Formats: sequence, C-alpha cells, structure tokens
Amino acid sequence: MAKDIAKFWDEKFSSKEYIYGKEPNKYVKKVLDKLKPGCILFPAEGEGRNAVYAATKGWDVYAFDPSISGKNKAMELAKTKNLSIDYQINDVEKVNYKEESFDAIVLVFAHFHKNVRRAYHQKLSKYLKKGGHIILEAFSQAHIKNQQTNPKAGGPKNIDLLYNLEELKEDFNNFEFIVLEETSTKLEEGEHHVGKSNVLRILAKKIN
Repeated sequence: MAKDIAKFWDEKFSSKEYIYGKEPNKYVKKVLDKLKPGCILFPAEGEGRNAVYAATKGWDVYAFDPSISGKNKAMELAKTKNLSIDYQINDVEKVNYKEESFDAIVLVFAHFHKNVRRAYHQKLSKYLKKGGHIILEAFSQAHIKNQQTNPKAGGPKNIDLLYNLEELKEDFNNFEFIVLEETSTKLEEGEHHVGKSNVLRILAKKIN
C-alpha cells in the first residue's frame, strides 16, 4: 500500500510545474503569520509550498512525504529562496521523531483513510509540545458535490478519505479548539485545486 501511494504521488509530482502552485495555502499563511516561529512539522508535504513559506517566516522546518519527486521539487523551491528545510522520504506509519519536539504541526490536504486516520493523527499529536498547535485544512465529505461539477476541484474522490468535524474532534480530543469550522471557499492552488471547495479548518492547542 505504501509503495502504491508513493508511486501515485511520484507520478503526480513528475511534471515541471508545481501542480498546487508555489504559494502557501491561504489559511495556513494566515495562521503562521500570527504565530511565534519555532520548530514546525509538515507531514505529507508534497512539493513544499507551505514548508518553504514557514521557513521564510523564521520557522525551523521539518517535513516528510513518500514521494521523491515531491521532495526534489520542495528542495528546489527552498533553494531558490536560499532557505533550508529538513525533508524526509517517509510516511506517517514509519516516521519517527522525538515526542514533544514541535511547536506546530501543519496538515494541508493530508487525507488518510478512515481505517488509519485517527491512529495517524494521534501519533502525530505526540510529536507536539504541550501548548503547541495543530493547523489543518482538509476537504470535507460535502466536497464530493464540487468534484461532480468541476474536474479541477481536486481532492480524494473516495468518501473514506474525506473528513467531517465530529471525527476530527475525536482525533484531537486532547486539544483546545481555537478554530473548528466547515466552510465553503474558492481555492486557486495551481491547476489541481481550482474553484469552489468545501473544507474543514482547525487551529487547536495541545492541552496535555
């Protein structure tokens, strides 16, 4: 399964173009612009647009993704800005960082199957310091209707890979939620996240 996922994303990221663009996700940018920089982790970071932005704001940036193509493009993007990020080829199941070592973890359209989602989210939460933040944007289950009318809407087409707020609240049950919302927004991220989208947004602080 892990090899299949890596192959899928390697093929997606093989083009010269950055398929989700080079600019950070707008919600992530808004949150990072208000937080004091520290040590930050980007799981499933792909082509690096969000990790590189965090580095421009003074964060000590760590990232991982199963795709070699994604890492290569992320490192190239960082190089163009004379920045450095620590980027592993890895997945959530195998990755291993020291517990309570990050001030923030950012999950941007990092969609895990419902069979592993909670376990993965709780594993990642252990890497966060007490008082650290989870920043998340993901497609909601309602996003399927956008995919049916717009081929560029993006996101998983499998309902088991899409999220709802109640499940996410349980995944992060040791957090204080500052933002917890489902909203409709217009995405303009490269060629693969374009148009009306139903998304979930979280900003939460770890309390224990």
